[in-house]
This record gives sequence, structure tokens and C-alpha cells, in this order.
Amino acid sequence: MPTLAVLTAAGSGTRLGLDLPKALVELDGLPLVAHAARRLCASGVVDALVVTAPPGLRDHVATLLADDPAVDRPVRVVEGAGTRQASVAAGLRAGRDLSEGDVPADVVLVHDAARPLAPPSLVRRVVAAVRAGHGAVVPGLPVTDTIKRVAPAGAEDASGAEPVVETVDRRALRAVQTPQGFEGELLARAHAAAAHRADDESVAATDDAGLVEALGVPVHVVPGDAAAAKITTAHDLRVAALTLREDR
Repeated sequence: MPTLAVLTAAGSGTRLGLDLPKALVELDGLPLVAHAARRLCASGVVDALVVTAPPGLRDHVATLLADDPAVDRPVRVVEGAGTRQASVAAGLRAGRDLSEGDVPADVVLVHDAARPLAPPSLVRRVVAAVRAGHGAVVPGLPVTDTIKRVAPAGAEDASGAEPVVETVDRRALRAVQTPQGFEGELLARAHAAAAHRADDESVAATDDAGLVEALGVPVHVVPGDAAAAKITTAHDLRVAALTLREDR
């Protein structure tokens, strides 16, 4: 049965301080979205991709990926929406008839172009866990920093210092990455149940596994990979460039 990957690439990238959408920012001469798509294809376990493009740039992204010989799976590019949740929902709709032999995808990955260096081995690990019977799987890394829960700063404290409530046991914490993997029917059901939240940035989900959790369905974590770090700032972009050089 086929595996579909929905690659979200519609974010603005404002915090990068550049005048173009994040997915089109170049890393070592290649846009982030192309890096991410190449690694999904290189995994050998993805049969088709749907990419959600920034508004007005659908044709540009489609041409970019069509001209890349390393993106060797069927690709459909659709315009993203105002929130990540709405964009993923649009990608799911577009992917229904894109799978191999018109068979609906039984496994769906949701991946962010902002994590362009997620290695093929990580993609395979997530898909293998879903196919082993876990309906929702996310990669995660152990939290290494000390984490403290705080209360709001008192109005009388001009310094804004927040009082510590407790030190959280970090042994049970994981920093979650993408790609996240799901049984196709389960992810569709989770998005349908939360459709009323999709267009409001203040309540829309930023994590698809959270939508599955809201259904009361278990989510499982597999080991993540440091290379799958998210690019948000210019510093992150420089670190990613260093990671690429070290991998050569």
C-alpha cells in the first residue's frame, strides 16, 4: 500500500529576516523545500508527495521540483492556507487521488520544509513504526536542558522576573520533530474533527499528532535525529549549512 508525504512549505519565514518565503530560502544553493523533498524521495518508502506552496507561488514551486532529477516521485503542488493546520488539510485533500494506482495512501507523513535535512533513515524509521501497527508516530529527541515551570510575574515586580513553580523531570520529555507518520484514515479523521479550528491562527494546531491526541488515540515516539533541526532564524540557517559540510 502506498505512502503519501505532505510537505508543508507555505510559511512566511519572517524571522529569517529575508524577503522571500522560508521554503524558497537557499541552503548551499538549493531551496529548503527541494532539500526536504529530495530526502523524502531518497528514503525509498515514499510513493508520492503533495507540497503546500506559499500563496501565489504554486507554479514556481511546481516547476522547481519538476526540474529536480532527485525528486523522482509524483508531486502535486497546491497553494497553502492561512494556518499550518489548514495547509495540511489542503494537502490531504489533494493527495487522495495521487497515490500509486489510484489506491488511497494507507500511511501519510506530514513533514515541514523548515526541517530540510531530516535524513532518509529517519523517514524510514517513522514509516516502519506506523506499519508495525502504531497509528500515530512522531520522532523526538530527549530534552537535555533543565526545564522549569513558572508562574506569571507579579504586577508589582518591575523586573518581570517569573517565580519558579517546579523543576520538571526532563527524563520523560521529548522535543518533537517531523516527519510525523499516521495511518491515513486516522489522520483524515483527526483533521475532520478539528476543522472548525483550522482557519483561526490562535487555536489552529501546529502539530498533527496533537489532533490525533484530541481524539483519544495514542501517539508513539521513535528516536529523532539532530539533523532534522528546524530552521527558524538566520543562525539556524548557518548551523544547517555547517551540518551539510560535515556530512560530505
